[in-house]
Amino acid sequence: MTVTLITGANKGIGFETAKQLLALGHTVWIGARDAERGEKAAADLGARFVQLDVTDDASVTSALATIDAAEGRLDVLVNNAGVLGAGPIDGPTALHVFDTNAVGVVRVTEAALPLLRRSANPTVVNVSSSMGSFGVVTNPDRPEFGMPLALYAASKAAATMLTVQYAKAHPEIKFNALEPGTTATDMTAAFGIGRPVAESAATVVRLATLGPDGPTGTLTDERGDLPW
Repeated sequence: MTVTLITGANKGIGFETAKQLLALGHTVWIGARDAERGEKAAADLGARFVQLDVTDDASVTSALATIDAAEGRLDVLVNNAGVLGAGPIDGPTALHVFDTNAVGVVRVTEAALPLLRRSANPTVVNVSSSMGSFGVVTNPDRPEFGMPLALYAASKAAATMLTVQYAKAHPEIKFNALEPGTTATDMTAAFGIGRPVAESAATVVRLATLGPDGPTGTLTDERGDLPW
């Protein structure tokens, strides 16, 4: 049985991804910062819960130790936790956004690597964004061109670069980043936009279920590769 950890999975795309992977037979661990919300989400889905705050080293270390003790390996890691960082820009806000969206990927991935190496088909999916693509945000025909989300865009560009560098450093593990699609979640509520979360989660599931010969080091959406 495939063992999967999804960060930030108590709601939104992470929750729906967990639901779809459970339906495919995965053993899914829901990582969430808030224990009460995470435990409820796991109970609702029939998943397992582990407290995991991607901005806290001790929390991340403890979470992966818990999974190690219970499963002995990790087959799929979905780095999904993220924040938007909309509004006024200042140093503390920038530190928080980068700590969650980029440094959080490093914390969790580094803690997970020993467990992933024990898998026959180790896979890491980083939920990034087309907002982190230079080719997209400089294209006036794309809606991202006019979206003033500097910290989110920059942190997601960092997350995508981390994906590529991890793929180069660990060729035995698949690392891919994706734009899941504009989705109606708490993060996009202020914009009043987004499609049903199940549609976007399906793009995550596609990368989370790649075979051993699947691609690595990519940034894609459901239509294919995104320009850098």
